[in-house]
Amino acid sequence: MKVKVRLFASFKKHLPGLALGESAEIVLEPGATIMTLWEQLGLPDDEVKISFVNGISREGDFILSEDDDIGIFPLIGGG
Repeated sequence: MKVKVRLFASFKKHLPGLALGESAEIVLEPGATIMTLWEQLGLPDDEVKISFVNGISREGDFILSEDDDIGIFPLIGGG
């Protein structure tokens, strides 16, 4: 199945070559979870702050579907 993924902040380096705000089409096995996607992209799960699927915040065990639109944000420090 195919999903659309946008990575933000420091995670953008895991999908090089994309313009700001551009999404990448990623192929996953049916039944894949958000955590499966993190692993496939090489994102450390302890650095993921929040993942949105079709605009709704979801946990790592959420099962993805064909054509889902996913945004993944890392922990962001500041002060």
